[in-house]
Amino acid sequence: MTSPIHAASDFEFENIDGGVLNLNEFRGSPILIVNTASRCGFTNQYEGLQKLHDKYSEQGLVVISVPSNDFNQELRTDAAVQDFCEINYNISLPMTTITSVKGGKAHPFFQWMKKEYGFIPRWNFYKILLDTEGNLVETYTSITKPTSSKITSKVEKLLQKDS
Repeated sequence: MTSPIHAASDFEFENIDGGVLNLNEFRGSPILIVNTASRCGFTNQYEGLQKLHDKYSEQGLVVISVPSNDFNQELRTDAAVQDFCEINYNISLPMTTITSVKGGKAHPFFQWMKKEYGFIPRWNFYKILLDTEGNLVETYTSITKPTSSKITSKVEKLLQKDS
């Protein structure tokens, strides 16, 4: 019998670099998970996600990009996504393989978010902020920029609790 899922830290994703991104490895750090796409009007938010990573990762923030083709705006292969992100945005933050985020084929993390919190990404670049124990703090829509004060103020509070 499997144990019930109580926090986001109970999930893992396939890493675009190979292996897995186990959210439990990031326990003790706030995590921002973002469903992304390479051919979306919001794709330039990769720049802001990288800025968040650059500014706060040494303090503990983990920013994870989850490329998804659920809205038909992602490249066809993981390699193409990785190349696109490195060439155009110099992305160094953790990234999953192309992953479904809604519907019956959604990754178990996103199924859990729907079941526990009623959260479903309605478009690309929806953001999920988790606290240091993997609990939901807040979700944000595509129009909320990664470096907006709505996000950074919450991130800074989470980082202060740990220092």
